[in-house]
Amino acid sequence: MLQLSIQANSVMRILHTMLRVGDLERSLDFYCNVLGMKLLRRKDYPGGEFTLAFVGYGDESDHTVLELTHNWGVDHYDLGNAYGHIALGVNDIYSACEQIQGQGGKVTREPGPMKHGTTVIAFVEDPDGYKVELIQTKS
Repeated sequence: MLQLSIQANSVMRILHTMLRVGDLERSLDFYCNVLGMKLLRRKDYPGGEFTLAFVGYGDESDHTVLELTHNWGVDHYDLGNAYGHIALGVNDIYSACEQIQGQGGKVTREPGPMKHGTTVIAFVEDPDGYKVELIQTKS
């Protein structure tokens, strides 16, 4: 068993989650215009034939963000069955789902209590099929 020893004065945090996307502009439209994230930075890597775009709700120094990776010439990926979802907290889940649908977003599970609890959740799907869970936060 691999064990990692971290010194007590070391601080770690999750920086980003990377998603491979088939159409970067379509994904940026979804995450920025439908889910309200901001494009934080974007860079083309011609030598490697890929583009990276980072989106999120705040600066990377303080917030976990999404890295959208577009490999040039690849228009879709097999998502497999191991990936679960990204979760976003929202203060009005019902209104958020209406807005997402109104902008052409796909709500795959309408808002309501989770199956074995009381937390109100919903699921939406991004243009590449990645699941995004919305969780009602206390207002």
